[in-house]
Amino acid sequence: MKITRAASTPLAKGGENREGFEPVAARCDGDGLHVTLANGMTVSTPLWWYPRLLKASPEARAKSELSPSGVHWPDLDEDLEIEAMLQGIKSPDAVPPAEAAE
Repeated sequence: MKITRAASTPLAKGGENREGFEPVAARCDGDGLHVTLANGMTVSTPLWWYPRLLKASPEARAKSELSPSGVHWPDLDEDLEIEAMLQGIKSPDAVPPAEAAE
C-alpha cells in the first residue's frame, strides 16, 4: 500500500520547497514511526496509522529503504511519503486504538 500526499501541497508542486525534507533516517518503536529529515526535523506519527507496520515484526520494520520523498519497507510492500506524514494522512485501514479495543 502506498500512502501519498495530496496534489495541492507545496511539496507536490514539482518539487519546489523540497530541499531539506529528504529522509535521512527512519525507525519504529512500539508506538510510533520516527523519520529524521535532512533539515534536522524529526517527523513522528502513531504506528496505528499504518496497520502493516503495526502488525509487522520489529525485524521487518527495521528493514526500511529511504528515497528522496519517503520510506519503503520492501518486506511489507509499504511506502510512506514524508508529505503525507506532515499532513497527518493515515492509511485508509487505520483504526484508532480506542476503537480497536471495542
